[in-house]
Amino acid sequence: MVTTLTDARRARHIAQRVPDPELPMLTLAELGVLRDVEVTADGTTVAYLTPTYSGCPAMAEMRAEVAARLRAAGFARVEVRTVLDPPWTTDWITAEGRRKLAEHGVAPPGPAPRPAPGPVPLVLSPTRLTRACPQCGSAATEEISRFAATACKALWRCRACREPFEYLKEI
Repeated sequence: MVTTLTDARRARHIAQRVPDPELPMLTLAELGVLRDVEVTADGTTVAYLTPTYSGCPAMAEMRAEVAARLRAAGFARVEVRTVLDPPWTTDWITAEGRRKLAEHGVAPPGPAPRPAPGPVPLVLSPTRLTRACPQCGSAATEEISRFAATACKALWRCRACREPFEYLKEI
C-alpha cells in the first residue's frame, strides 16, 4: 500500500482535535500529550501519546478516542502507542492551551521546575506559592487543598473575589 504525506497530515489533524477527557476545553495537542502521528509504509496509522504522569487514568480514554476518530475517518489499521521518554512536562502545554485553561477558570501552570546539577538543597520550611486568580487576576490567593478533582490539579481560592478555582500543577 502506498501512503502519502497527505494521509499523515490528515491523520495528525484528526488526532490533534481529540479533547482531553479531564480537561475537555483542551485538545490532546494543546495539552502536549499527542507526540506524533504517522502512516507507515504498510498503511498502519500510528499515534504516539505521552501520559501527563505515571498511572494517569485518562490514558485509556485518550487512546480509545484517538483510535475511534481515526477509524471513523477511514484509517483502517490504527495503533496508539505510549511514549514515556522524555516524560511529559507542563511546559508542553501550548500558549493556546494555557489561554483556554484560564478562560475556563483553571489557573495555568508556571514553568516546570528544573533540577539543578549537583547536590539537591533541602528545604525545611514550606514554600509560599501564589497563583493569580483566573477570574479577577488578583494575586491574593490561597491554596485550599493540594489535590482537586484530579491528582494533577490543586484547589485554590481568591481572597479578593472569594471565588474558588483549580490550578494545574507544574510537572
